[in-house]
Amino acid sequence: MSQHTDSYLPIRTNPKFKSLIAKRNRYSFIMTALMMFVYYGYILLIAFNKEWLATKVAPGATMSIGIPMGLGVILFTIIITVIYVRRANTEFDTEAAQVLKEAQK
Repeated sequence: MSQHTDSYLPIRTNPKFKSLIAKRNRYSFIMTALMMFVYYGYILLIAFNKEWLATKVAPGATMSIGIPMGLGVILFTIIITVIYVRRANTEFDTEAAQVLKEAQK
């Protein structure tokens, strides 16, 4: 084994590291699935139900349902990104720092 590989061994074998990776991957998958559901759901509505999206939000209104839904997709993207970044910068970074601290002992 090379010196480079040996230096990562305490980290890679640490159960906390394995738990962190599993938790982060699971969380990333859930967030990605949510985003894809919202985005592709909107795209599928555009493709297959234009008439409903063109429905006015109120009688005599000029805005259709599609406009606030599109804005909702954009806002959802921003919100889900903030949620992910907040968790990554707190919980995940804290756990990663603990793993590194243990590896340096």
